[in-house]
Amino acid sequence: MRRKLFLFILVFGVLSQPVHVQEKQQLQSARPAVEAQVPKPDRAVTVPKPGERALTAEQFGQLSEKLSEPNGYFDSDNLISNETSYLHVMSKMRQMKVSGGAFIGVGPDQSFSYIAQIRPNIAFMVDIRRDNLLQHQLFKSLFALSSNRLEYLCLLFGKPVPADLKPWDSRNIQDIVAYLDKTPKDQKLFDATKVRIQAKVKSSGLKLDAAELDAINRIHQAFFAEGPDLKFTSKGRPSRYYYPNYRDLLLEKDLTGKQANYLVSEDDFQFLKSLEERNLVIPVVGNLGGTHALKSIAAYLNERGEKVSAFYTSNVEFYLMRGYGGEDFDKFAQNVKALPRDERSVIIRSYFNGTWGYAHPQTVSGFYSTQLLQTMDSFVKEFTAGGYQSYTDLVGKHSLELR
Repeated sequence: MRRKLFLFILVFGVLSQPVHVQEKQQLQSARPAVEAQVPKPDRAVTVPKPGERALTAEQFGQLSEKLSEPNGYFDSDNLISNETSYLHVMSKMRQMKVSGGAFIGVGPDQSFSYIAQIRPNIAFMVDIRRDNLLQHQLFKSLFALSSNRLEYLCLLFGKPVPADLKPWDSRNIQDIVAYLDKTPKDQKLFDATKVRIQAKVKSSGLKLDAAELDAINRIHQAFFAEGPDLKFTSKGRPSRYYYPNYRDLLLEKDLTGKQANYLVSEDDFQFLKSLEERNLVIPVVGNLGGTHALKSIAAYLNERGEKVSAFYTSNVEFYLMRGYGGEDFDKFAQNVKALPRDERSVIIRSYFNGTWGYAHPQTVSGFYSTQLLQTMDSFVKEFTAGGYQSYTDLVGKHSLELR
């Protein structure tokens, strides 16, 4: 009876998201061109050597352009995630040994934490907004300019690094956050960093016009203005009280209590830095329900014999389905069907608790968002059988138990 009630309310309530979500739930404070092929270990433990499996800047720019679609619209700047639960799939993916291959994700840097654990050979950051591609160019430049995690965050927020930077390689994330919180931002330093970033972006291989270079400055300015207090915002709507700030996301944990953000571990950061410097994090402008981007990524991976290890969709499927199945969702599902995969390939999705705070059965107390994990094989099988007629079906069928 409880599940039937959940399904009825989900179908009714999800149609009003995200603008008309009722905010009656009180959250609890506790938050528990890759040319050569290499063997795919269950979990890479060392950072690849520079130059290994790399694309040139020209190849990087050409590949991004070839895979991309025209710029689209979404009603959010989406500078950081609003998913406090984003790490809740990590322990299950470790148990399943999801690793290597290719990673596909949407949004800004929450995907970096998945990448740091999975250690893929190549990653594609796909988003309908070209601004997301530009933001990833900001991140790419910061990785190139930074020797370690603390320097990366200092450059992001316009704060001076300590004189003894190297010892911070072994400091924990709480110490790093404390340093950021106590250290004043510096306008002159920030302005100098913007110049260095612009030089990096211009040499990246992407063809960007003056307005796009200005957009990268605008995105960086938001991080400078708000610091670690920066939150996800939607156009024309105030930030929700349950949205995490950047600091919260840094300190979040998976369901085993492990801190798993990509900036918690210096080794994880250095893996991301290496992947970025080898031009293997490819920003792509694309609609997941479109006719080009995902299909082209599938063709690229099939040609190189690479399988998708994980596909992070956030809650994009909700917008494609709008409560009930339709043409956009069918196109998305066909795109997923075309992606090369194996029995361990997974989809990571986000569900936002519906109207009046009714929660998904896997919701963790104190979290407004819920991460769900499903094998790609089960998704394709269910879609092929005609089993996805509503968003309720999508979030209610074949989700792996995370606890």
